[in-house]
Amino acid sequence: MSTDCHKQRKRLPDWLRKDIIDSDQTREVRRLLKDLSLNTVCDGARCPNKGECYANNTATFMILGSSCTRKCMFCAVEHSDSPIYDSNESKNVAEAVKKLNLRYVVLTSVTRDDLSDGGASHFADTVRRIKDIDPKIIVEVLVPDFLGNFKSVDRVLDSGIDVFNHNIETIKDNYNKARPQAIYKRSLDILNYAKECNQKMLTKSGFMVGLGETDSQLELLLFDLDYHKCDIVTVGQYIQPTKASLLVEKYYTEDEFDAITKIAQQFSFKKVVAGPLVRSSYKAFEIYQDLV
Repeated sequence: MSTDCHKQRKRLPDWLRKDIIDSDQTREVRRLLKDLSLNTVCDGARCPNKGECYANNTATFMILGSSCTRKCMFCAVEHSDSPIYDSNESKNVAEAVKKLNLRYVVLTSVTRDDLSDGGASHFADTVRRIKDIDPKIIVEVLVPDFLGNFKSVDRVLDSGIDVFNHNIETIKDNYNKARPQAIYKRSLDILNYAKECNQKMLTKSGFMVGLGETDSQLELLLFDLDYHKCDIVTVGQYIQPTKASLLVEKYYTEDEFDAITKIAQQFSFKKVVAGPLVRSSYKAFEIYQDLV
């Protein structure tokens, strides 16, 4: 039996509680997504910022279905060995982008280790359909590791994306318990490869804190991201999404996130965003605008 079973689940501190936003705008966004049979990471991963994003007429689209072939112990997304997805998904994402009049689109996916290219061709098709609406629409992709297949990365890069995001998620020493089907070095290599292929394109990665990491481990993680040519780093608080997920070891305060930011600013990152409710795609457009 896991030792986590003997630990008490920590109470969510007040600074992590957000009011539910139920307005005409949020209801309209939810209706549109439902009508087009689209998934979002906002819902799938139980993001605490969902209401705020929907209220601002935006969402992070999650393609390739609603189930993931991996079962990371920090994530709320459903697991399946052979997920399915709507063949009209790319077209429907583009339709949603058009109806929401989005100028900045964040596109992510579940991990599809069952597909020969990890779903890269579906990513590329979706990006191209968005760009067909208007080439000036900025597209950020948050991709899985494609099992380290650089040809899959090439397919995504060649589709015309503007920001390449792949989350490192946590420190190296947490991978066995948090991401047992992932490899720390493989994720770093994906980021490095993307940057080497296109020096002008922004690369981005995010990770969470609250899983028992030390300051020195965090500093090593930041060093590794910097060394592998990551431009933008986002850091947020891990919040246990389900009873079966890893327990929170610590809730970081705003001051502690400020301290992480100061450490990160000692490296050569172009932008560091850290805070309790920061997520990889949260305020992505504002981050991008600061750098261009």
